[in-house]
Amino acid sequence: MSFLKITSAHKAYRTPEGGLIRALDDVSLNVRNNEFLTLLGPSGCGKTTLLKCIAGFEDIDAGEITLEEQSLKGVPAHRRPFNTVFQNYALFPHLSISDNVGYGLDVAGVRKRERNQRVDEALELVGLGGFGAREPKQLSGGQQQRVALARSLVLKPRVLLLDEPLSALDRKMRETMQIELKNLQHSVGITFVFVTHDQEEALAMSDRIAVVAHGKVQQLAAPAEIYDEPANEFVANFVGTSNIFSGKVVAQDGRLLTIETANQRQLLAASHRFTTGDRVDLVLRPEHMRLSPGSNGVPDSCIEGTVEASVFVGSEMHLHVNVGKGRTAIVHHRHNRGDENERIEPGTELKLYYSPNAVHLIAAAGG
Repeated sequence: MSFLKITSAHKAYRTPEGGLIRALDDVSLNVRNNEFLTLLGPSGCGKTTLLKCIAGFEDIDAGEITLEEQSLKGVPAHRRPFNTVFQNYALFPHLSISDNVGYGLDVAGVRKRERNQRVDEALELVGLGGFGAREPKQLSGGQQQRVALARSLVLKPRVLLLDEPLSALDRKMRETMQIELKNLQHSVGITFVFVTHDQEEALAMSDRIAVVAHGKVQQLAAPAEIYDEPANEFVANFVGTSNIFSGKVVAQDGRLLTIETANQRQLLAASHRFTTGDRVDLVLRPEHMRLSPGSNGVPDSCIEGTVEASVFVGSEMHLHVNVGKGRTAIVHHRHNRGDENERIEPGTELKLYYSPNAVHLIAAAGG
């Protein structure tokens, strides 16, 4: 039996100029029980609209949303067994932390003894035991976010909806909260649906990721599959960095394909999915390219080019290499402290090596 299911959901908005924006365009999604699912996409892609429709803050124009095969059509937000954590914490500044967390229980008429016990348990769960008497202004941003989580969890929802709840935090605090949030989801054993535009955040936290663009789900899969086997060019470019070379398969030797491209005369790729004559996009991640050939027994493919820029990011140098016909490839080269031979200046001519097994091929648009 399915848990939370969105089937052929449509949602459109009229613009002040009289135009029509399709925020959701035939979206179908099956959310599993007790999983951490992330809706990932750029601003305006439809992910927050989808979250609002699940929560009941918006109605879909067409389609269906069900929970354990029971339709949620016409069920208002406060009657759905969901809770939402927003980007802004929306804490009551005049109430103590305990009263903020217990507000929903007070509205529900929960008896004082049970209410206090559940509030204390929720605060312990988010690492704020003993903070109940404080006011929101006495807490850091990360602590206030924990209070918002506790306020939602104390009501024991079936699904917790999170709309970019970490975006206001600094990088270090975000990384800490990512780990804590994932551990929290495991400990409470409920479904989390998390919205973000941060690719690293999605990869680090999720059981599965739904990549959303133009109101459609572009790909739904586990993080490793999203990264290693993107379904299309949008996913390849949005999740991480990709070098994409378009071309045509001109020869085949078992799994080893020879692809003729506009930038490089011939490149190699290993795949069972394509054959001679197919038009493909060759997707190659920057970390899979090297400045020296490998020694694993598989013949490397080689790309020649000239360094345009070298960007130091700490553990790596990001090299921008002109590989011909206006095409720039990005290569991640590990930085070794104090090694003068590692200095690669603009204008340096390079040979970039990669294993054909590191390549992911996708069907070219229209091909």
